[in-house]
Amino acid sequence: MRNDEVLIVDDDIITQNMLRTALGQAGYRFAIASSGREAVKLATERLPGVIILDIMMPDLDGGEVAEILRNNEKTRDIPIIFLSSLISKSEEKFGGKKDIVSFLSKPYNRALLLNEVRKYLYNESA
Repeated sequence: MRNDEVLIVDDDIITQNMLRTALGQAGYRFAIASSGREAVKLATERLPGVIILDIMMPDLDGGEVAEILRNNEKTRDIPIIFLSSLISKSEEKFGGKKDIVSFLSKPYNRALLLNEVRKYLYNESA
């Protein structure tokens, strides 16, 4: 069974707090990383069930973090939800059940985000 913890990766404290509130109210356990390097460390140590990953960060960007995790046998299958203001509403893509990457734009739709988390953690949709 997959770990049901969510790893939030964002350098913006406001976004961290909004995600913390949304996930906490929905009953999810979570950990928070404020940088790409911290995200790689926590993902490798904790093996979360899903990662919510910002693209723009000061040290390693989200793409670099994803590449590092995909090249590590321990973390390569952890689903990633990219959450970024760089993604427009028209560019949002939702993967099928076998995909392990989704893209959501900021500001995000809480229900869509929680549906993506649920999909990856429990292989279901709301």
